[in-house]
Amino acid sequence: MNTLPPLQSPYARPVLPPVAGKVRFGLLGTCPPTLSGPARFSDHLSAEMCAQGAEVSVVRVADDSGSVGRVVGELFNGSASSVAECTASLNRCDVALIQHDDGMYGGTHGDQLLDVLEGLRVPSMVTVHTVPKNPAPHQRWVLERIAATTDRIVVMSEAAREVLCSGYAVERRRVITIPRGATVPLEPRGKRPSRPIILTWGLLRPGKGIERVIEAMRFVHDAPGHPRYLVAGRTDPKEHAAEGETYRNGLIELARREGVADSVTFDGRYYGDAMLTELIQSAAVIVLPYDSTDHLASGVLADAVVGGRPVVATGFPHAVEMLCTGAGILVGHDDQAALVSALRRVLTDPRLAGAMAAEARRLAPGMQWSVVAGAYQRLGRRLLSERRARV
Repeated sequence: MNTLPPLQSPYARPVLPPVAGKVRFGLLGTCPPTLSGPARFSDHLSAEMCAQGAEVSVVRVADDSGSVGRVVGELFNGSASSVAECTASLNRCDVALIQHDDGMYGGTHGDQLLDVLEGLRVPSMVTVHTVPKNPAPHQRWVLERIAATTDRIVVMSEAAREVLCSGYAVERRRVITIPRGATVPLEPRGKRPSRPIILTWGLLRPGKGIERVIEAMRFVHDAPGHPRYLVAGRTDPKEHAAEGETYRNGLIELARREGVADSVTFDGRYYGDAMLTELIQSAAVIVLPYDSTDHLASGVLADAVVGGRPVVATGFPHAVEMLCTGAGILVGHDDQAALVSALRRVLTDPRLAGAMAAEARRLAPGMQWSVVAGAYQRLGRRLLSERRARV
Protein backbone atom coordinates (compact mmCIF):
# COMPACT_ATOMS: atom_id res chain seq x y z
CA MET A 1 0.00 0.00 0.00
CA ASN A 2 2.17 2.84 -1.25
CA THR A 3 -0.45 5.54 -1.61
CA LEU A 4 -3.34 6.71 0.48
CA PRO A 5 -6.66 5.39 -0.78
CA PRO A 6 -9.05 8.19 -1.76
CA LEU A 7 -11.21 9.53 1.02
CA GLN A 8 -14.16 9.99 -1.34
CA SER A 9 -16.54 7.03 -1.39
CA PRO A 10 -19.17 6.37 -4.09
CA TYR A 11 -21.88 7.12 -1.58
CA ALA A 12 -20.49 10.36 -0.16
CA ARG A 13 -21.77 13.82 -0.95
CA PRO A 14 -20.05 15.78 -3.75
CA VAL A 15 -16.76 17.35 -2.71
CA LEU A 16 -17.40 20.68 -0.99
CA PRO A 17 -15.09 23.70 -0.95
CA PRO A 18 -12.47 23.47 1.81
CA VAL A 19 -13.18 25.05 5.17
CA ALA A 20 -11.20 28.28 5.48
CA GLY A 21 -8.79 28.95 8.34
CA LYS A 22 -7.00 26.80 10.88
CA VAL A 23 -8.87 23.69 12.03
CA ARG A 24 -8.83 23.00 15.76
CA PHE A 25 -8.64 19.28 16.53
CA GLY A 26 -9.40 17.76 19.92
CA LEU A 27 -7.54 14.45 20.25
CA LEU A 28 -8.73 11.94 22.83
CA GLY A 29 -6.58 8.91 23.62
CA THR A 30 -3.48 7.72 25.40
CA CYS A 31 -0.28 9.68 24.89
CA PRO A 32 3.25 9.84 26.37
CA PRO A 33 4.55 9.20 28.91
CA THR A 34 2.22 6.19 28.64
CA LEU A 35 4.15 3.36 26.97
CA SER A 36 1.98 1.89 24.21
CA GLY A 37 1.59 1.82 20.46
CA PRO A 38 -1.52 4.07 20.50
CA ALA A 39 0.31 6.57 22.74
CA ARG A 40 3.21 6.83 20.28
CA PHE A 41 0.68 7.13 17.45
CA SER A 42 -1.14 10.03 19.15
CA ASP A 43 2.14 11.79 19.88
CA HIS A 44 3.48 11.57 16.32
CA LEU A 45 0.16 12.39 14.68
CA SER A 46 -0.56 15.44 16.82
CA ALA A 47 3.00 16.77 16.42
CA GLU A 48 2.89 16.47 12.62
CA MET A 49 -0.59 17.99 12.38
CA CYS A 50 0.63 20.98 14.40
CA ALA A 51 3.69 21.24 12.14
CA GLN A 52 1.27 21.49 9.20
CA GLY A 53 -0.63 24.36 10.77
CA ALA A 54 -3.44 22.66 12.66
CA GLU A 55 -4.20 23.33 16.30
CA VAL A 56 -4.34 20.13 18.38
CA SER A 57 -5.51 19.95 21.99
CA VAL A 58 -5.11 16.59 23.70
CA VAL A 59 -7.47 15.05 26.22
CA ARG A 60 -5.45 12.23 27.68
CA VAL A 61 -6.80 8.94 29.02
CA ALA A 62 -5.31 9.16 32.50
CA ASP A 63 -2.99 6.63 34.12
CA ASP A 64 -0.24 6.87 36.73
CA SER A 65 2.45 8.26 34.43
CA GLY A 66 1.59 11.97 34.48
CA SER A 67 0.95 14.18 31.47
CA VAL A 68 3.04 16.39 29.20
CA GLY A 69 2.84 18.50 26.06
CA ARG A 70 -0.45 19.62 24.51
CA VAL A 71 -2.67 18.02 27.19
CA VAL A 72 -5.65 20.21 28.13
CA GLY A 73 -7.58 17.63 30.11
CA GLU A 74 -7.74 14.03 31.27
CA LEU A 75 -10.35 11.31 31.12
CA PHE A 76 -10.45 9.17 34.25
CA ASN A 77 -11.98 5.78 33.64
CA GLY A 78 -15.13 5.24 35.68
CA SER A 79 -15.70 8.93 36.43
CA ALA A 80 -18.94 10.49 35.15
CA SER A 81 -17.72 14.03 35.93
CA SER A 82 -14.54 13.31 34.01
CA VAL A 83 -16.60 12.20 31.01
CA ALA A 84 -18.51 15.50 31.11
CA GLU A 85 -15.30 17.55 31.33
CA CYS A 86 -13.71 15.52 28.52
CA THR A 87 -16.74 16.03 26.28
CA ALA A 88 -16.77 19.76 27.01
CA SER A 89 -13.08 20.03 26.09
CA LEU A 90 -13.64 18.26 22.78
CA ASN A 91 -16.66 20.43 22.01
CA ARG A 92 -14.48 23.54 22.26
CA CYS A 93 -12.60 22.29 19.16
CA ASP A 94 -13.79 22.04 15.56
CA VAL A 95 -13.29 18.29 15.10
CA ALA A 96 -12.87 15.46 17.62
CA LEU A 97 -10.21 12.89 16.70
CA ILE A 98 -10.57 9.91 19.01
CA GLN A 99 -8.29 6.90 19.45
CA HIS A 100 -9.83 3.53 20.32
CA ASP A 101 -8.15 0.32 21.41
CA ASP A 102 -8.99 -2.63 23.63
CA GLY A 103 -8.66 -1.71 27.30
CA MET A 104 -8.22 2.01 26.66
CA TYR A 105 -11.51 3.18 28.18
CA GLY A 106 -13.49 2.26 31.26
CA GLY A 107 -16.69 0.28 31.49
CA THR A 108 -17.41 -3.09 29.91
CA HIS A 109 -15.34 -3.41 26.73
CA GLY A 110 -14.65 0.33 26.87
CA ASP A 111 -18.30 1.39 26.66
CA GLN A 112 -17.46 4.55 28.65
CA LEU A 113 -16.39 6.04 25.32
CA LEU A 114 -20.01 5.94 24.15
CA ASP A 115 -20.92 8.51 26.82
CA VAL A 116 -18.27 10.84 25.37
CA LEU A 117 -19.39 10.33 21.77
CA GLU A 118 -23.06 10.87 22.55
CA GLY A 119 -22.25 14.23 24.15
CA LEU A 120 -20.31 15.61 21.19
CA ARG A 121 -21.71 18.54 19.21
CA VAL A 122 -18.78 18.69 16.77
CA PRO A 123 -17.89 16.31 13.92
CA SER A 124 -15.88 13.31 15.05
CA MET A 125 -13.72 10.50 13.71
CA VAL A 126 -12.57 7.44 15.65
CA THR A 127 -9.30 5.69 14.77
CA VAL A 128 -9.67 2.02 15.64
CA HIS A 129 -6.37 0.32 16.50
CA THR A 130 -7.83 -3.16 17.04
CA VAL A 131 -10.75 -4.87 15.29
CA PRO A 132 -11.40 -8.28 16.90
CA LYS A 133 -12.35 -10.96 14.39
CA ASN A 134 -14.29 -12.95 16.98
CA PRO A 135 -15.57 -10.39 19.50
CA ALA A 136 -17.72 -11.10 22.53
CA PRO A 137 -21.34 -10.01 21.95
CA HIS A 138 -21.05 -6.84 24.04
CA GLN A 139 -17.67 -6.05 22.53
CA ARG A 140 -19.25 -6.24 19.07
CA TRP A 141 -22.13 -4.04 20.17
CA VAL A 142 -19.76 -1.38 21.55
CA LEU A 143 -17.78 -1.14 18.31
CA GLU A 144 -20.97 -1.03 16.25
CA ARG A 145 -22.35 1.76 18.46
CA ILE A 146 -19.10 3.70 18.10
CA ALA A 147 -19.36 3.39 14.32
CA ALA A 148 -22.98 4.51 14.34
CA THR A 149 -22.34 7.50 16.61
CA THR A 150 -19.22 8.99 15.01
CA ASP A 151 -18.99 10.55 11.55
CA ARG A 152 -16.18 8.29 10.31
CA ILE A 153 -14.25 5.25 11.49
CA VAL A 154 -10.57 5.23 10.48
CA VAL A 155 -8.66 1.95 10.20
CA MET A 156 -4.99 1.42 9.35
CA SER A 157 -5.17 -1.39 6.82
CA GLU A 158 -7.52 -2.71 4.18
CA ALA A 159 -7.59 -5.98 6.12
CA ALA A 160 -9.02 -4.13 9.12
CA ARG A 161 -11.57 -2.36 6.90
CA GLU A 162 -12.75 -5.66 5.48
CA VAL A 163 -13.13 -7.28 8.92
CA LEU A 164 -15.05 -4.27 10.23
CA CYS A 165 -17.34 -3.97 7.20
CA SER A 166 -18.05 -7.67 6.72
CA GLY A 167 -18.05 -8.88 10.33
CA TYR A 168 -19.88 -6.00 12.03
CA ALA A 169 -23.03 -4.00 11.34
CA VAL A 170 -21.06 -1.02 10.03
CA GLU A 171 -21.74 0.98 6.87
CA ARG A 172 -18.82 0.56 4.47
CA ARG A 173 -19.02 4.19 3.31
CA ARG A 174 -18.29 5.37 6.85
CA VAL A 175 -14.99 3.45 7.11
CA ILE A 176 -11.81 5.14 5.83
CA THR A 177 -8.36 3.55 5.50
CA ILE A 178 -5.38 5.73 6.40
CA PRO A 179 -2.12 3.81 6.84
CA ARG A 180 -0.23 3.61 10.12
CA GLY A 181 2.34 6.39 10.09
CA ALA A 182 6.08 5.91 10.55
CA THR A 183 9.26 7.97 10.63
CA VAL A 184 11.38 8.02 7.48
CA PRO A 185 15.13 8.01 8.31
CA LEU A 186 16.80 11.32 7.55
CA GLU A 187 20.33 9.95 7.33
CA PRO A 188 21.63 7.16 5.06
CA ARG A 189 22.29 3.83 6.68
CA GLY A 190 25.58 3.91 8.57
CA LYS A 191 28.33 1.34 8.93
CA ARG A 192 26.99 -2.17 9.42
CA PRO A 193 27.73 -3.92 12.73
CA SER A 194 30.44 -6.59 12.66
CA ARG A 195 27.81 -9.22 13.49
CA PRO A 196 24.59 -9.04 11.42
CA ILE A 197 21.61 -8.16 13.62
CA ILE A 198 18.28 -9.98 13.46
CA LEU A 199 15.98 -7.52 15.21
CA THR A 200 12.67 -7.67 17.06
CA TRP A 201 11.57 -4.67 19.10
CA GLY A 202 8.56 -3.35 20.98
CA LEU A 203 7.01 -3.74 24.41
CA LEU A 204 7.79 -7.27 25.55
CA ARG A 205 4.92 -9.58 26.45
CA PRO A 206 3.67 -13.10 25.63
CA GLY A 207 2.26 -13.43 22.12
CA LYS A 208 5.16 -11.76 20.31
CA GLY A 209 6.45 -15.19 19.19
CA ILE A 210 10.02 -14.49 20.24
CA GLU A 211 10.38 -18.11 21.27
CA ARG A 212 10.17 -19.07 17.57
CA VAL A 213 13.22 -17.05 16.66
CA ILE A 214 15.27 -18.17 19.68
CA GLU A 215 14.64 -21.79 18.72
CA ALA A 216 15.45 -21.01 15.07
CA MET A 217 18.80 -19.48 16.06
CA ARG A 218 20.20 -23.01 16.49
CA PHE A 219 20.12 -23.24 12.69
CA VAL A 220 20.95 -19.60 11.89
CA HIS A 221 23.76 -18.54 14.24
CA ASP A 222 26.42 -20.20 12.06
CA ALA A 223 25.50 -18.09 9.00
CA PRO A 224 28.27 -15.80 7.67
CA GLY A 225 29.21 -13.16 10.23
CA HIS A 226 27.76 -15.17 13.13
CA PRO A 227 24.48 -13.18 13.36
CA ARG A 228 22.88 -12.36 16.66
CA TYR A 229 19.22 -11.94 17.57
CA LEU A 230 18.51 -8.67 19.38
CA VAL A 231 15.25 -8.33 21.33
CA ALA A 232 14.89 -4.64 22.19
CA GLY A 233 12.35 -2.92 24.41
CA ARG A 234 10.95 -2.73 27.90
CA THR A 235 8.48 -5.21 29.29
CA ASP A 236 4.89 -4.08 28.65
CA PRO A 237 3.74 -2.14 31.76
CA LYS A 238 0.62 -4.29 32.20
CA GLU A 239 2.67 -7.47 31.87
CA HIS A 240 5.24 -6.12 34.33
CA ALA A 241 2.57 -5.18 36.86
CA ALA A 242 1.10 -8.69 36.73
CA GLU A 243 4.17 -10.90 36.27
CA GLY A 244 7.27 -8.74 36.67
CA GLU A 245 10.10 -9.93 34.42
CA THR A 246 8.98 -13.56 34.41
CA TYR A 247 8.47 -13.65 30.63
CA ARG A 248 11.81 -12.03 29.80
CA ASN A 249 13.63 -14.32 32.22
CA GLY A 250 11.93 -17.31 30.64
CA LEU A 251 13.17 -16.26 27.20
CA ILE A 252 16.71 -15.84 28.54
CA GLU A 253 16.52 -19.34 30.00
CA LEU A 254 15.18 -20.71 26.69
CA ALA A 255 18.19 -19.26 24.87
CA ARG A 256 20.47 -20.96 27.38
CA ARG A 257 18.72 -24.31 26.99
CA GLU A 258 18.88 -24.05 23.19
CA GLY A 259 22.61 -23.39 23.37
CA VAL A 260 22.36 -19.97 21.68
CA ALA A 261 22.80 -17.64 24.65
CA ASP A 262 25.83 -16.06 22.98
CA SER A 263 23.71 -15.26 19.90
CA VAL A 264 20.64 -13.80 21.66
CA THR A 265 20.74 -10.39 23.34
CA PHE A 266 18.05 -8.61 25.34
CA ASP A 267 18.06 -4.81 25.59
CA GLY A 268 15.46 -3.62 28.09
CA ARG A 269 15.67 0.09 27.31
CA TYR A 270 12.80 2.14 25.93
CA TYR A 271 13.84 3.55 22.57
CA GLY A 272 12.95 7.13 21.72
CA ASP A 273 12.48 8.16 18.11
CA ALA A 274 16.10 8.93 17.22
CA MET A 275 17.45 5.84 18.99
CA LEU A 276 14.79 3.64 17.41
CA THR A 277 15.54 4.90 13.90
CA GLU A 278 19.24 4.19 14.44
CA LEU A 279 18.43 0.74 15.80
CA ILE A 280 16.24 -0.13 12.81
CA GLN A 281 18.93 1.04 10.43
CA SER A 282 21.49 -1.21 12.14
CA ALA A 283 19.48 -4.39 11.44
CA ALA A 284 20.24 -6.81 8.63
CA VAL A 285 16.71 -8.17 8.89
CA ILE A 286 13.69 -7.42 11.08
CA VAL A 287 11.60 -10.35 12.22
CA LEU A 288 7.99 -10.12 13.42
CA PRO A 289 7.14 -13.64 14.62
CA TYR A 290 3.78 -12.76 16.19
CA ASP A 291 1.52 -15.54 17.47
CA SER A 292 -1.67 -13.77 16.41
CA THR A 293 -3.33 -14.64 13.12
CA ASP A 294 -5.65 -11.62 13.51
CA HIS A 295 -3.15 -8.73 13.80
CA LEU A 296 -4.65 -6.05 11.55
CA ALA A 297 -2.36 -3.09 12.26
CA SER A 298 1.24 -3.10 13.47
CA GLY A 299 3.23 0.02 14.17
CA VAL A 300 6.41 -2.08 14.37
CA LEU A 301 5.78 -3.37 10.86
CA ALA A 302 5.19 0.15 9.55
CA ASP A 303 8.43 1.38 11.15
CA ALA A 304 10.34 -1.58 9.72
CA VAL A 305 9.12 -1.02 6.17
CA VAL A 306 9.56 2.75 6.27
CA GLY A 307 13.03 2.14 7.71
CA GLY A 308 13.87 0.33 4.48
CA ARG A 309 14.90 -2.94 6.06
CA PRO A 310 14.03 -6.48 4.89
CA VAL A 311 11.28 -8.10 6.96
CA VAL A 312 10.47 -11.70 7.84
CA ALA A 313 7.04 -12.09 9.45
CA THR A 314 4.44 -14.66 10.31
CA GLY A 315 1.38 -14.36 8.09
CA PHE A 316 -0.78 -12.03 10.17
CA PRO A 317 -3.14 -9.93 8.01
CA HIS A 318 -1.29 -6.61 8.11
CA ALA A 319 1.97 -8.35 7.14
CA VAL A 320 0.26 -10.19 4.28
CA GLU A 321 -1.10 -6.88 2.99
CA MET A 322 2.08 -4.83 3.35
CA LEU A 323 4.70 -7.37 2.29
CA CYS A 324 2.88 -8.85 -0.71
CA THR A 325 4.87 -6.80 -3.23
CA GLY A 326 8.25 -8.04 -2.04
CA ALA A 327 9.35 -5.98 0.96
CA GLY A 328 9.44 -9.11 3.10
CA ILE A 329 8.99 -12.85 3.39
CA LEU A 330 5.95 -14.42 5.02
CA VAL A 331 6.24 -17.69 6.96
CA GLY A 332 3.72 -19.96 8.63
CA HIS A 333 3.14 -19.53 12.33
CA ASP A 334 4.25 -23.07 13.12
CA ASP A 335 6.75 -23.60 10.32
CA GLN A 336 10.19 -23.42 11.90
CA ALA A 337 11.87 -24.70 8.73
CA ALA A 338 10.36 -21.80 6.73
CA LEU A 339 11.49 -19.29 9.36
CA VAL A 340 15.03 -20.64 9.34
CA SER A 341 15.11 -20.67 5.53
CA ALA A 342 13.80 -17.09 5.26
CA LEU A 343 16.33 -15.72 7.76
CA ARG A 344 19.23 -17.53 6.12
CA ARG A 345 18.20 -16.36 2.64
CA VAL A 346 18.11 -12.71 3.69
CA LEU A 347 21.41 -13.01 5.57
CA THR A 348 23.28 -14.81 2.78
CA ASP A 349 21.79 -13.39 -0.45
CA PRO A 350 22.70 -9.70 -0.85
CA ARG A 351 20.62 -9.37 -4.01
CA LEU A 352 17.49 -10.61 -2.26
CA ALA A 353 18.08 -8.41 0.79
CA GLY A 354 18.73 -5.42 -1.46
CA ALA A 355 15.58 -6.01 -3.50
CA MET A 356 13.47 -6.28 -0.33
CA ALA A 357 14.99 -3.10 1.09
CA ALA A 358 14.39 -1.28 -2.20
CA GLU A 359 10.72 -2.30 -2.24
CA ALA A 360 10.37 -1.15 1.37
CA ARG A 361 11.81 2.23 0.43
CA ARG A 362 9.36 2.43 -2.48
CA LEU A 363 6.44 1.94 -0.09
CA ALA A 364 7.77 4.37 2.51
CA PRO A 365 6.65 7.76 1.10
CA GLY A 366 2.94 6.97 1.41
CA MET A 367 3.37 6.02 5.08
CA GLN A 368 5.47 8.91 6.40
CA TRP A 369 3.85 10.97 9.14
CA SER A 370 3.52 14.08 6.99
CA VAL A 371 1.34 12.18 4.50
CA VAL A 372 -0.72 10.48 7.20
CA ALA A 373 -1.27 13.74 9.12
CA GLY A 374 -2.30 15.42 5.89
CA ALA A 375 -4.92 12.72 5.31
CA TYR A 376 -6.36 13.25 8.79
CA GLN A 377 -6.50 17.00 8.21
CA ARG A 378 -8.28 16.55 4.87
CA LEU A 379 -10.78 14.23 6.51
CA GLY A 380 -11.35 16.73 9.32
CA ARG A 381 -12.00 19.51 6.84
CA ARG A 382 -14.38 17.27 4.94
CA LEU A 383 -16.35 16.50 8.09
CA LEU A 384 -16.64 20.21 8.82
CA SER A 385 -17.86 20.86 5.27
CA GLU A 386 -20.42 18.08 5.49
CA ARG A 387 -21.67 19.41 8.83
CA ARG A 388 -21.87 22.93 7.39
CA ALA A 389 -23.83 21.62 4.38
CA ARG A 390 -26.42 20.04 6.67
CA VAL A 391 -27.03 23.17 8.69
